[in-house]
Amino acid sequence: MRQITKRTAAFAAATAAVALVAVGCGEDDKASDVVESAKSSAGQLTESLKPSASEESGAEGSSTTAEGSAAESTEASGTEGAGGETTIAGPDGQEYTVAGPILAKYTASGGPTSPLGAPTSAEEAAPGGGKYQEFVGGIIYWNDKTQAHVVWGKIREAWEAEGGPEGSLGYPISDEKDIPGGKQSDFENGHITFVNNETTVVPK
Repeated sequence: MRQITKRTAAFAAATAAVALVAVGCGEDDKASDVVESAKSSAGQLTESLKPSASEESGAEGSSTTAEGSAAESTEASGTEGAGGETTIAGPDGQEYTVAGPILAKYTASGGPTSPLGAPTSAEEAAPGGGKYQEFVGGIIYWNDKTQAHVVWGKIREAWEAEGGPEGSLGYPISDEKDIPGGKQSDFENGHITFVNNETTVVPK
């Protein structure tokens, strides 16, 4: 900024010199030469006021760097979200964290606007190194072997009556799916159907 101010002052001085020489010398040839010389000096000073190519590149580079940093920040934020967790208000107004593979399944199922609705509890430990989390409309169970799956409704009731993940059926290995006349969920050691308003447990 100081450099530009000095250049501007020099330009103004040169311009004033051109005007004074022109007035003082009239139409004299020598005066014309002096005027031309002064104009040339003023032109050089004007040119020197323009930013150099390196200065322009530097400014653009700074802008690019700033934009790049913003992009990296966005990417990092996205990675953090994908890497792991979000917080959602439950029906009771309390904030619950949904994270990891349970979050991935919850999101794939439609999140809070799906039939699962909002979370009603924090993530809890399940037998065999698994995890589960309760939602308004159902539950998501996960372990490293079977991954995360949704269990809800009458099929959930029947599964929990059989002991849930500790029972004979074990962990769910599918979400509830359509079958002719009803629904079915598969488990490690069997499946449960809900057809014509009747629930049937079918062990392997």
